[in-house]
Amino acid sequence: MGEMTIRDAFARNGLSRRDFLKFCAAMAATLGLSQGAVPKIAAALEAKRKPTLVWLEMQSCTGNTEALLSASKPSAANLLLDVISLDYHETIMAAAGAQAEKSLADVVKNQKGKYFAVVEGSIPAKDGGVYCCIGGRSALDIAREVCGNAAATIAMGTCAAYGGIPAARPNPTGALSVKEAVPGIPVVNLSGCPTNAENITATIVYYLAFGVLPALDALGRPLFAYGKRIHDNCERRAHFDAGQYVEAFGDEGHRTGYCLYKMGCKGPVTFQNCPNVRWNGGTNWPIGCGHPCIGCAEPDFWDKMTPFYAHLQGVPGFGVASNVDKVGFWATVGVGAAFAAHGFVSLGKRWMQAEHHPAARERAEEAQRRADDEKKGGQP
Repeated sequence: MGEMTIRDAFARNGLSRRDFLKFCAAMAATLGLSQGAVPKIAAALEAKRKPTLVWLEMQSCTGNTEALLSASKPSAANLLLDVISLDYHETIMAAAGAQAEKSLADVVKNQKGKYFAVVEGSIPAKDGGVYCCIGGRSALDIAREVCGNAAATIAMGTCAAYGGIPAARPNPTGALSVKEAVPGIPVVNLSGCPTNAENITATIVYYLAFGVLPALDALGRPLFAYGKRIHDNCERRAHFDAGQYVEAFGDEGHRTGYCLYKMGCKGPVTFQNCPNVRWNGGTNWPIGCGHPCIGCAEPDFWDKMTPFYAHLQGVPGFGVASNVDKVGFWATVGVGAAFAAHGFVSLGKRWMQAEHHPAARERAEEAQRRADDEKKGGQP
């Protein structure tokens, strides 16, 4: 563990207690906890020392590291200086070569069972793991040693969580997920391509505050981040329900913000908190800026979700045989029928109101008297 508490680190870097409590409140919100949890989180972070974290780069594009460095809530500086003690990360650390590898070896030896291991990228196992070697050792060998001695391992991104793109057919390197490569260890899968940095920070804070890893779904993902479908929280959901779809990129529906389902959106079968945490300081996210979800947080997404710009044939919630075109047609019919029904009801109400209004009754009685007088006047 680091030499100072997280609260001390905040103070050392010029951040006030108010800033510290705002950070705790943001973590509670990300975790889906009530504001009543903020004092407990604050107390834990005031007492607990900064946890040591080692970050392993395997078969990856370094996209999760890029996401971490571009994060704003918390910022990379806030996370690295105040929340964790990042003792090894070959992409951003100053040390190199034997000096860098010694830093990793020292953590594994001196802090066994106390540090966090983060793995970015899949782990190749074919041909003895020769397709990814670091410092003369295979990624498979390094992962088994480092992750096998950690308090917990975080599989950062879909490649580490499920094999990702390297494991797509025909999987020439025998790429494995962390759980497959190192079975029997506690692993939290933070899938996504890339993962939002808020989720790794919240996972670590939860562990420090409550002493256990957050509740996970059947795929090993924390429920606070992967408990709901993107479709359920999507800002365009109302257009889906109304049968209003983008038919072509750049059309009127696309400019208006209609549902992207016909353009290949995989939101109905993808679980992640993208609509809530968003990106670029909470500014936007793929669907918000007009691009369909490609389902990158799900296992085998490169094989199962392609072609990315073709819509799924089965619409969850509408029956297996339903397709989006039928749903759109019947939704439109339903909306039209609802408007027609509303119109008839409104007319009926106005007719009933007119029939029973005193002035209307007087006009009707006067008209009846005139008719009777005319009838009498016309008699011989």
